[in-house]
Amino acid sequence: MPAKYKRVLLKLSGEALMGDKEFGIDADVLKRYASEITSVNALGVQIGIVIGGGNIYRGVSHSTDGIDKVTGDHMGMLATLINALALQSALEHEGLVTRLMSAIRMDVIAEPFIRRRAVRHLEKDRVVIFGAGTGNPYFTTDTAAALRAVEIEADAIIKGTRVDGVYDSDPERNPNAFRFTEISYLDVLKKDLKVMDMTAITLCKENNLPILVFNMNTPGNFKRLIMGEQVGTTVLELSSSVR
Repeated sequence: MPAKYKRVLLKLSGEALMGDKEFGIDADVLKRYASEITSVNALGVQIGIVIGGGNIYRGVSHSTDGIDKVTGDHMGMLATLINALALQSALEHEGLVTRLMSAIRMDVIAEPFIRRRAVRHLEKDRVVIFGAGTGNPYFTTDTAAALRAVEIEADAIIKGTRVDGVYDSDPERNPNAFRFTEISYLDVLKKDLKVMDMTAITLCKENNLPILVFNMNTPGNFKRLIMGEQVGTTVLELSSSVR
């Protein structure tokens, strides 16, 4: 049975790499994620990856710590590259061929992001990790993921989280929270569901790019989702949300 998706953009949060730690990278989580990605790559699926940097540096919204917003965002971009390098190493230990591309020129450790080159890497079955966000302050890695997904003409954005989809309230605080199987871009914005930031959701809506939200920590979930099984929540263009 062929995979449902041929080319995807996997978005991972930096916090996911922490595991049970307060900060940094949990080697076991990294290895598990690499194994999940490898199993999907074996299906012939082309995979691009954007990873956040929140486990290393969260950035600042105010300058109370003496760091201005633009500087803080640049620090956050560098944090994403630390995570990208760690993930690249883990994937290569699994036997995958990878390329790290950076929105900020850093030629010693990463290629500069060039769209045509990124697409060519994917066509050659290389896993491409996109680091440093968009290369601009005031834009999140969610927006970077949406942008890169549109640029490489991905079939969907796959957002790996620690919960199994999109809920109407926080399932970790509310045991009666309702999980959507499908929901529209517009309803995500109206309900302020924090799936991705407003810029990212709008970009996906304008380009009719589905967002699939699922629990990356459940073994085999990524592969099941790629094969078309009902896993997590799909955000797409709907006349009304299913509830």
